[in-house]
Amino acid sequence: MNGGIEIKTILKEKGVAKYEDIISSVNIEKFKSGKSYDSYKFMGSHRVDCKGDIGTAFTVWAPNAKQIYLVGEFNDWNENSHPLTNINCSGIWSIFIKDLNEGEVYKYCVIGCDGVKRMKSDPYALHSELRPNTASIVYNLEDYKWKDEDWQLKKKIRNNDKKPMNTYEVQLGSWKRKWDGDFFSYKELYEMVDYVKDMGYTHIELLPITEYPLDMSWGYQTIGYYSPTSRYGTPDELRAFIDKCHENEIGVIVDFAYSHYCKDEHGLYKFDGSPQFEYEDSLKAENIGWGTAHFDLGKSEVNSFLLSNVLYWFKEYHIDGIRVDAVSSMLYLDYDIGDYHPNKYGGRENLEAIDFIKIFNEVIYRYIDNPIVVAEESTAWPMVTGPTYKGALGFTYKWNMGWMNDTLKYMEMDPVYRKYHHELITFSFMYAFSENFILPLSHDEVVHGKKSLLDKMPGDTWQKFANLRLLYSYYMIHPGKKLLFMGCEFGQGLEWRYAYGLEWELLEIEAHKKMKDYVKDLNHLYKNEKAMYEIDNSYEGFDFIDPHNSDQSVVTLMRKGKNPEDFIIAVINFTPVVHYDYKIGVPYSGTYEEIFNSDDKEYWGSGQNMKGEELFASEEKWHNKEFNIRIKVPPLGATFIKGKNLILNK
Repeated sequence: MNGGIEIKTILKEKGVAKYEDIISSVNIEKFKSGKSYDSYKFMGSHRVDCKGDIGTAFTVWAPNAKQIYLVGEFNDWNENSHPLTNINCSGIWSIFIKDLNEGEVYKYCVIGCDGVKRMKSDPYALHSELRPNTASIVYNLEDYKWKDEDWQLKKKIRNNDKKPMNTYEVQLGSWKRKWDGDFFSYKELYEMVDYVKDMGYTHIELLPITEYPLDMSWGYQTIGYYSPTSRYGTPDELRAFIDKCHENEIGVIVDFAYSHYCKDEHGLYKFDGSPQFEYEDSLKAENIGWGTAHFDLGKSEVNSFLLSNVLYWFKEYHIDGIRVDAVSSMLYLDYDIGDYHPNKYGGRENLEAIDFIKIFNEVIYRYIDNPIVVAEESTAWPMVTGPTYKGALGFTYKWNMGWMNDTLKYMEMDPVYRKYHHELITFSFMYAFSENFILPLSHDEVVHGKKSLLDKMPGDTWQKFANLRLLYSYYMIHPGKKLLFMGCEFGQGLEWRYAYGLEWELLEIEAHKKMKDYVKDLNHLYKNEKAMYEIDNSYEGFDFIDPHNSDQSVVTLMRKGKNPEDFIIAVINFTPVVHYDYKIGVPYSGTYEEIFNSDDKEYWGSGQNMKGEELFASEEKWHNKEFNIRIKVPPLGATFIKGKNLILNK
């Protein structure tokens, strides 16, 4: 008895919500109108004060259910003892249980409109059991004390477009794995944060960490949209991990699958016996290829669920950005299916999805300071990035899938054939500024028999490593923000395996260790040179000095910052031939120097560099420039050149 009084006093001191406020008509109407952007604050489980009694309120949306019961360990999973009430016949069901507090395990026993009884997890669960168990867990988010005030203040004034953005893409369960197959916890993964900082990355991007039942889906087939997966620890331990990232000046981006969800019995699918979260039209509801269901993005309550969800992760977990997976499957009615029902204009576009995506991005930008919102959109849909008031979808960035496909196709060729396909490596510059792009070398390219990036490269062992270093140089100097999947930085030999850790033992081998050193130095060069990131989305930051040398498969380009002296000239050689006395145009008189070379011996290259040499500009026009210099071009390599003593007014 005294314990109960003590708990009640503590909770009241913390300002526990009133139960009548949780189930107020205002909350219900906002939710049903599609304009509830914080519905997680009253839906799901919350500790509340009900007429002086402290306990937990459980609230769930199920408009067509005949009856719902709360079941859990507290009532020995009795399916009839604790019925929820349909509040004013609104389809919002709720119950208050006295003295039921954090840590309780529960589910909803839903009697559907079809008369079928289904045991459902809470769509708004804040914590969940570890698979294969599927129950929800009462959890309090109010106790965690954030420590990232400085980071949040800096983020308010940060201009992401003008800053370096080099992202390390991670699947938490397979960065490292314990010898017995168990996962590393969030706390144990602090080691990763230190590694990412040392390597020179600016952001970590996590494959989905929302709760999911099947490991092999990597998190993209979600069950608990408000519940971080229990595989690595508790919600507060995830928050501490994000705090650790921010303490080390690392931003956190998280993948989300808002286009579809898995159809497991305990999830959202046919929650109340009807197509509640999914479309009624079976052709729109089902994603046949993935075995999942599509959200009905034209339904107001689904909008409230999803819009609240994205703000929840920004506000309650302090994430800095999201990547929205499979946007194309949202935009097109005929995505991955042969038959479809056209929209009212006879087209294949999903009109309500387009409207939802625009509102989704508008809401994020309205409530979050400088968010990063990334679209994985694999078609030529116009204006994916940019403000919605200009007709765009509203995303901050788009993955440049065209660049990725062309580049990898080109790099997989034997160098002798590359001259016949020169356009694959130059065409991307023609549309590089049509969107705000991220260049992805992602997990999707190193799974399902596609081979690791290293194994894609042609030639013997030395050539494979040289080609991979060359790829990374080209990727880093190309306009656009950067993303590299874990393991690629040291030349992972095998393609990615979700059930195993990376091949860290390869760092005992010289070539792999030097590859890691190379990527680290390249990352830090990118961060330190404004020319490589300051003007990423305009031709003002780019000059194609010579794109035409297909016979020798050499490309010469220049990246420029705001100040005239901030520029880097890159000469990229896609064949194993060394070019001596190679003439390139330069913009100014004076001297130049090589600041980076992918062929240095310290990176396991052949050592064809110009370290310490002064390169004097001749007053002779070349490549449409007033001056030129003569350089050595490394085999299967790139050299980055910068002005040293320049005469800018001539």
